[in-house]
Amino acid sequence: MLTTIKNSTKELFQKYKHAWVLLYMFIYFPWFGYLEKHITTHFNPIHMAVDDHIPFIEYFIVPYLLWFVYVVYAVLYFFFQNKSDYYKLCAFLFIGMTVFLAVSTLYPNGHYLRPAVFERNNIFTALVRGLYAADTPTNLFPSIHVYNSLGVHFAICNSKNFQTNKLVKGGSFVLMASIILSTMFLKQHSVFDVITAFVMAALMYSFVYGRGFAFNRQKACEKRLHHV
Repeated sequence: MLTTIKNSTKELFQKYKHAWVLLYMFIYFPWFGYLEKHITTHFNPIHMAVDDHIPFIEYFIVPYLLWFVYVVYAVLYFFFQNKSDYYKLCAFLFIGMTVFLAVSTLYPNGHYLRPAVFERNNIFTALVRGLYAADTPTNLFPSIHVYNSLGVHFAICNSKNFQTNKLVKGGSFVLMASIILSTMFLKQHSVFDVITAFVMAALMYSFVYGRGFAFNRQKACEKRLHHV
């Protein structure tokens, strides 16, 4: 009985040992939580003139919240279906998220774009109120909502799993674009945050997908774990 359990545990570890990458969350969330708690009033305002011409549209709360499902589902899908793509996606996301944390730490930032009152009162504005209460208008650039959405879409488009699946790639693009627009129409981010996210995503795309970084990283890590 004990031997069977031991063997099953060993097989499970060998099959899912690539889960070690997700330990990064134990770095990201405490760091981000610290920033959210301590950077609230004394920060460098982020603003572009074009921000003042973008209207507040509460309906964009739907794609904004779908971002959480989009990113988590993508990571879990590749975790179980394609380890190479999983490593690439995690490298893309986690390196960019670390850059974001470093920028927010070294250059505290925030904005004053949120509306003081809502012109309409409906379920969507209620959701936005909840979002505003939970998320401070600080630690903004590069926008992780934008950056991670681009990262997930890049992973889907570059995966052999979806090479001929135009429906999935098309749906991913629509959701990605909607999420990016939502960050501005909900006044969660300045256009500057979006632009910097695109710049960082372009650089990371070349690094992760252009040079096969993550694939080589996967092999090196699996080789080390094999000897554990």
